[in-house]
Amino acid sequence: QVQLVESGGGLVQAGGSLRLSCAASGDTFRNYGMSWFRQAPGKEREFVAAVRSTMTTHYADFAKGRFTISRDNAKNTVYLEMNSLKYEDTAVYYCAAGRPILSAIRDPNLYYYWGQGTQVTVSS
Repeated sequence: QVQLVESGGGLVQAGGSLRLSCAASGDTFRNYGMSWFRQAPGKEREFVAAVRSTMTTHYADFAKGRFTISRDNAKNTVYLEMNSLKYEDTAVYYCAAGRPILSAIRDPNLYYYWGQGTQVTVSS
């Protein structure tokens, strides 16, 4: 079992930055791939970024160049640094833990554990 708790969301103006954190407890954190997903009202949950247990990272096209995912295994925490935020980045952001194969890291159904989400609101 892994428990995930996100923090760091909030209200920010377009062009601003936020840093999300996801603290994990329970099972061995380093064994899991960690990802961030987001869900806007009326839309499906979508993949944002992943950092695998090997420390390799992967991003959705909209996140490339603006968002950075990282993990600190000593602190059992994964981060999402978001810069140049846009109105369309407004969503609830979730962290997730799992072991999907590389070709399936964007599929939310393959993640075992989820946090409760943190709201990110970008004002235009």
